[in-house]
Amino acid sequence: MKRIGLLSDTHAYLNPKLFSFFEKVDEIWHAGDFGNIETADKLASFKPIKGVYGNIDGQDIRAVYPMHNRFLCEETDVWITHIGGYPGRYERYVKPDIFTNPPNLFISGHSHILKVIFDKKLNFLHMNPGAAGINGFHKVCTALRFKIDGKDIRDLEIWEYPRKK
Repeated sequence: MKRIGLLSDTHAYLNPKLFSFFEKVDEIWHAGDFGNIETADKLASFKPIKGVYGNIDGQDIRAVYPMHNRFLCEETDVWITHIGGYPGRYERYVKPDIFTNPPNLFISGHSHILKVIFDKKLNFLHMNPGAAGINGFHKVCTALRFKIDGKDIRDLEIWEYPRKK
């Protein structure tokens, strides 16, 4: 069993309360828009991290993190990308592969809107953790925490914190 902390769109800001929320996770997954390499390094010094670069990330982050990160966690096929779309409205970058070789868990960021949706047509879970940072239109900063046990994704918890002005 793995305990996962999931966030996105930090835009170079890490709320100190996130570290308490992620204290008992085994890994942190970041769905892009770190904002700077220092943010990625701070997370990596806290817990092992898997991530992807986002549209605002520079070459320093792109040199370390790919556009798409697909891997096995336990027995679960996971695909993380920053701009991925949603069930019924996937981005052109993922459409060919998502229909021919769908993962068990598809994670994207970018929208700053927390959503967890089961794609009935392709039979997988889609997660977008919203935005953990303070830049953007969102009013509440969000992140997710959950467990993966074999192919079972369970015990999903949401972290919410009012965005500072």
